[in-house]
Amino acid sequence: MHSAIFDAFDLGIMASSQHLSIPLPSIANIQDSDAPPVSSEIEKSSSSDPEMNSGTDSKSPVENPSNIEFPLGTSSRRSISSIQSKASAGNSTKEVTFGDLLSKPVQYGSLRAESEVLSTSQKEVNEEDARLIYIDDPGKTNERFEFAGNPIRTSKYSVFTFLPRNLFEQFHRVAYIYFLVIAVLNQLPQLAVFGRGASILPLAIVLLVTAIKDAYEDYRRHRSDRVENNRLASVLVSGQFQQKKWKHIQVGEIIKIHANETIPCDMVLLSTSDPTGVAYVQTINLDGESNLKTRYAKQETLSRIPGKEKFSGLIKCEKPNRNIYGFHANMEIDGKRLSLGPSNIILRGCELKNTAWTHGVAVYAGRETKAMLNSSGAPSKRSRLEIQMNHEIITLSLFLVALCTVVSVCAGVWLRHHRNELDDIVFYRKQDYSGDEIGDYNYYGWGMEIFFTFLMAVIVFQIMIPISLYISMELVRVGQAYFMVRDSQMYDEASDSRFQCRALNINEDLGQIKYVFSDKTGTLTENKMEFQCASIWGVDYCGGKTASEDQKDGYSVQVDGNTLRPKMRVKVDPELLRLSRSRKDAQEDNHVHDFFLALAACNTVVPLVVDISDPHVKLVDYQGESPDEQALVYAAAAYGFMLIERTSGHIVIDVQGDRQRFNVLGLHEFDSDRKRMSVILGCPDKTVKVFVKGADTSMFSVMDGSLNLDIIRATESHLHTYSSLGLRTLVVGMKELNTTEFEQWHSSFESASTALIGRAALLRKVASNVENKLCILGASGIEDKLQQGVPEAIESLRTAGIKIWVLTGDKQETAISIGYSSKLLTGQMAQIIINSNSRESCRKSLVDAMAMCEKFVTVSGTNNNTGGTSGAGSALIALIIDGTSLVYILDSELEEMLFQLASRCSVVLCCRVAPLQKAGIVALVKKRTADMTLAIGDGANDVSMIQAADVGVGISGQEGRQAVMASDFAMAQFRFLVPLLLVHGHWNYQRMGYMILYNFYRNAVFVLILFWYVLFACFTLTTAITEWSSVLYSVIYTSVPTIAVGILDKDLSRRTVLKCPQLYGAGHRQECYNKKLFWLTMIDTLWQSSAAFFIPLGAYWGSTIDGSSLGDLWTLAAVILVNLHLAMDVIRWNWISHAAIWGSIIATFVCVIVIDDLPILPGYWAIFHVAKTWLFWLCLLAIVVTALIPRFVIKVLYQYYTPCDIQIAREAEKYRSQREFEAVEIEMNQILDPPRR
Repeated sequence: MHSAIFDAFDLGIMASSQHLSIPLPSIANIQDSDAPPVSSEIEKSSSSDPEMNSGTDSKSPVENPSNIEFPLGTSSRRSISSIQSKASAGNSTKEVTFGDLLSKPVQYGSLRAESEVLSTSQKEVNEEDARLIYIDDPGKTNERFEFAGNPIRTSKYSVFTFLPRNLFEQFHRVAYIYFLVIAVLNQLPQLAVFGRGASILPLAIVLLVTAIKDAYEDYRRHRSDRVENNRLASVLVSGQFQQKKWKHIQVGEIIKIHANETIPCDMVLLSTSDPTGVAYVQTINLDGESNLKTRYAKQETLSRIPGKEKFSGLIKCEKPNRNIYGFHANMEIDGKRLSLGPSNIILRGCELKNTAWTHGVAVYAGRETKAMLNSSGAPSKRSRLEIQMNHEIITLSLFLVALCTVVSVCAGVWLRHHRNELDDIVFYRKQDYSGDEIGDYNYYGWGMEIFFTFLMAVIVFQIMIPISLYISMELVRVGQAYFMVRDSQMYDEASDSRFQCRALNINEDLGQIKYVFSDKTGTLTENKMEFQCASIWGVDYCGGKTASEDQKDGYSVQVDGNTLRPKMRVKVDPELLRLSRSRKDAQEDNHVHDFFLALAACNTVVPLVVDISDPHVKLVDYQGESPDEQALVYAAAAYGFMLIERTSGHIVIDVQGDRQRFNVLGLHEFDSDRKRMSVILGCPDKTVKVFVKGADTSMFSVMDGSLNLDIIRATESHLHTYSSLGLRTLVVGMKELNTTEFEQWHSSFESASTALIGRAALLRKVASNVENKLCILGASGIEDKLQQGVPEAIESLRTAGIKIWVLTGDKQETAISIGYSSKLLTGQMAQIIINSNSRESCRKSLVDAMAMCEKFVTVSGTNNNTGGTSGAGSALIALIIDGTSLVYILDSELEEMLFQLASRCSVVLCCRVAPLQKAGIVALVKKRTADMTLAIGDGANDVSMIQAADVGVGISGQEGRQAVMASDFAMAQFRFLVPLLLVHGHWNYQRMGYMILYNFYRNAVFVLILFWYVLFACFTLTTAITEWSSVLYSVIYTSVPTIAVGILDKDLSRRTVLKCPQLYGAGHRQECYNKKLFWLTMIDTLWQSSAAFFIPLGAYWGSTIDGSSLGDLWTLAAVILVNLHLAMDVIRWNWISHAAIWGSIIATFVCVIVIDDLPILPGYWAIFHVAKTWLFWLCLLAIVVTALIPRFVIKVLYQYYTPCDIQIAREAEKYRSQREFEAVEIEMNQILDPPRR
C-alpha cells in the first residue's frame, strides 16, 4: 500500500473544481495472512450475495479443479471505464483495489476444520519462509534458490518410464499379481502344465490393451503440453521486449501481455494501459467463472514503463500454494514497502480482457503456478457392486484352493497306493523311453509331488478367477457412458450442453441411490436472479408490476451520441418509478434516491458495452461475481440509477439523466463473519456516506434502534413476507460520516491495510466499527425461479423410494417456500422445526421431535402404510433444521439422535448450512447406513458434499464449473436426474450385476470340466482340452457376447421405468446381484459342468477316441452351453447381440479347427476325427438340453408363481394393453427401507 495520501479529491459532477480536504485511503485487499487456504470445505464469499452467503451457501473455490485448458479467445466487448479513462484520468490520482475476498469460514459443525486447513497462505511472510523475487533480475532471483521453470508437464510418462511405471500401476490390481504368479510358476520345469507362451498370453493381452489406452491418453497430454510450452510471450530482455517461448520464461522477468492473450505464469501487476492501473481478466480457464474480474497495479509502479527506464525492486511473497483466491506479499520499491494482495496478481491461464496491455513480473512459474497446483482430479471412487464382487472373488479363491487341495490330496493317496507301479502306469509313467537308454523322469518324493500337484492344479484351474472380467467391465462402462452422453433427454438446448460422464467406474451405482442431497440455489432453481420487490422506508413496493409505455424499452442514457441501455429488462413498479424520478424534495424521495444509489454503488460490478445490430444503440452488460449482484444493479438502472463507469478510484452513475461521479474512498467486501459489505463514497454534494447491504441477521444488529423503530419493524414484516414467497432478501442501510469520523476510519483503515500480520482480522474490525448505528433504507426481494421440471422430478424420485434432503444457505422461510413450490413439502406433511442456539436446547428439541414423530407414526401409520409414494419406513413428516443447530449436533453425541429422527422423516430440509456442514450431513448418513448416497450441486460450496457422497453430480450452471470439475457426472438441469437414475442407473445396475454373475458362471463351468477330467486321469493334471483353448476360452471364445449384452441389453423400456418409478426399488433390494444369486449360480454351474463332462464320457466310454478329440468336444460344448445360457437371459435382441452370441460359437469352431490343423501342436487333426460321427453332434445336443432344461423349468416356475416387479412390468410391456398396464402399476411392491448398519 503506497504511503502517499492526497489531500483532496474531486467531489464535483465530472469536472467540478470544488474540493474538500479529506485524505484518500486505498481500498483494502481483504485477503491476507489470516485467510485460510482454499479447500473444498471453505467458501468464497460473493461480495453481493449476503442472502446466500449469510447462510454460507456462497459459491466457494475448490482445491483441485482439473482438466485446465488454455484457449485463446477474443471479445467484442469494451469497458465503459476504458472508453472514458482519458477523460477521467485527471480527476482520479489515487489507487484503489477491490480484493477478492476469502475470509475464515464459519466453522459450523466441524470442530477440527480450522486446524485442518492451515497452510502456508496463512503464515507471515518472513525471511526464512519468503520467496524473494528481484524485479527484472532473473539471474539474481534464481541465484539463491533455483525456482521452477515455466514449462508444464501434465503427462504421466516418458519414453523411458512408460513401461515400468505403467506396469507398476496396473499391478496395483491384486488379480493381475495373481495371474503373474501363475505365469511364473508355469515357467518352472516341474510345474509346466501349459506351454510357456500360452500361460502368459491372457495376462499379456489384458496388460497390452490397458497399456495402449494409457499410452494414447498420455500422447494426447504430451501433444497438449508441447503446444502450451511453445506459445510466445513478450519478455523484457536487455531493455527490450522480445518474443520468448513460455517454457523459457523465468521467475523475476517482466512480461508484457496484450488484450485477449493468455497469462503465461503467475504475475504481479506493475502497470496497465488504464491510467488508474485497472486490468480486467477472465478466469474461466482457472475456476470456470466467465465474469470479468478486476485486478490492479500499485500506484507507485504505474508511471514506470519497463523498457524505457530501469525497473528494480524486491518482492517478498509466500511460497507456492493452491489458494487461487489468496496471495500474501509485499514489494519494496524506492525505499517504500507496499502490501500486495490477491487483487494485484494475475494467474496463469487467465485471459486479459478489455485492457490494451499490462506489464507484470513473474512470481510463480510452471508447476509452481496456482493453476498447476490445482490440476489434480477428483478423488477416485469404487462402485458398490465392484466391492461386493471382490468378496465373491475371495470366495472363488477359497473354492479354487479347495479344488486344488482335493486334487493334491487324492494324488498323494493315488501315488501311495500305486507306488510300486509308477514306472509304467498310465498317466504317470516314471520311466523315460525317449532316449537310447531307459532312464527315469525326475521324481521328487511323495511329499514334494503332492506340493507340485497343488501348484499345477492352481495353474490349470487359474481361470476360476476371471481376468477378463476387469477389462470387460471397463469396456462395458465405456459403452454405457457413450449412451448416457448421447441421450437426447439429458441434453440442454438452452446452454447447448450434454451430459458428462467424468468417472467411468461407478456407472452401476446410479441404480442403487437411496439418498439424494441437493443444493437449492442454482440446482433446484435457475440461479438467474430477477428483482421483484422493494421495501423502502417501511413502504412495500411489490404490486402492479407493469411497465408504462414510455418504459417499454427500459431506461437509457446518451453517451457520445450513442444510446446506452441495460442488457436485461426489469419490470418496474409504477409508483416506485414515479418516486425515483422525483427531485429530492420530500424525505420519502430522499430515501428512494439513497436506496437505489446503494444498489448501484455497493458492489464490484463492471459495466461493459456490447455492440448490437443498431450502430447507435449499445447494451450495457453488467459483469459481477454473483447473479444477485447483477440483478440489483440492473434493478437500479431500470429505476434511473445506471452505473456506466467504474475505475479503480471512482464510479460514474447516471441518476435520471444527470451523470454524477462518486469517489470510492473505501470498500469492505462481504465476508462470512460480518455477512455484509460496505462502500464509502465521496458524493457530489460534498458529503461522505457509508452504504451497507447484507443479510437481515447481520444488518438489524447494526441499525440505530433509537431511530425509526417503526420503519425497522415494518421492514422486518416485509422481509418475512418476501421470504414466504421464496424470494432472496437483502437489507440496505447507510449513514453519513463527518470529518472526524472519516479521519478516524481512514487512519484505522490505512493501518490495517498495510499490516503484514493479521491484516484480514484488522480490516474486519475496521469495517465493523464503521458499519454501525446505520439508518435503515429498506430491503430487496429477488426471485430465483425453479428450474423447469423440478417438482415433477422430485415427485418421481420420491415415488422411486429415494429420500431427498435439501441443504441450503438460504433463510428458513425462503427454503420452506421453495420446498412447497418444488413439491418437496406438501400440505399433508407435519413439520418439525429445530432452531436452537445451545447444545442442551438441541438435545431437548431432538427428544421432543422424536416423541412427536413416534406419536405421528402411531396415529397415521395405517394411512402411511397403505398408500403413499414417499417410501415406507418414513412418515409424512418434514424435518427442518438450521445451521446454528447443526453446530452443536454434528461432531457430538447428538449426531445419532439426529439420524434416528431424520430416518423417520420423508423430507429433511437444512437451512443456513455451511459447506463443511453439507459434507458432515452426508457423512452422517454414510456412517450409519449401507445405503448409497448422491450429492448434487452447482457451486464450489457444494464441492465437499459432492466428494463426500458415493456419487457426485455437478450442475453446469451460473456459478462456474467448480462443482463440475469435482463431480463424477455433470449435467445442466436437475430434472435430468430422473432419466439418469431411473433409466440409465437402472439399466447399468441390471446389466453389470448380470455380467459379473455370468462371468463367474462361464469360467466356473470350464474349470469344473477340467476338474472332473482330473479325477479320471489319476489326479496328474493331464488335460484333454488343449492349452490354447484353455487360454482363449475367456479371452476370445466367450468375452464378446458378455460385453455386447452388458452394453445393449434392457430389461425394461425407458417409457416403463419412467412411468413406474417404483421399479427403481430393484436396486435398493439388490435384486440383480446378491449372495443368494451367487450361490444359486454356482449350484447351476455345478450341474451344467457335470452334464457337459459326463454325457460325452458316458457316450464314448470304452471307445478308442483319443483325449484330444474328447477335449475338443468338451471345449465346443462349454462354449455353446454358456452362450445359449446367455441367449436365454437376453431380453431385447438386436443384430449386435445376435452377431456376438452366434458369432462367438462360430468363431470357436473355427479356432478349434485351426488349432487342430497345426501339426506342431498336440491333438493334430483331432476335431476332424470326432466331428465326422453322429455321436459327436448327438452329444452336443444332449449336453445343451440336459444342462439347460432344469434352469429353464425353474425360471418359468419362479416367474409364474413369484414374479418380481420387473417381471410383471416386462410381461405388461409385451402382452397387455395400456389400460391393463396402468392397473399393474398399482400392484407394485411397497418400497421398504433396508436395515441400517
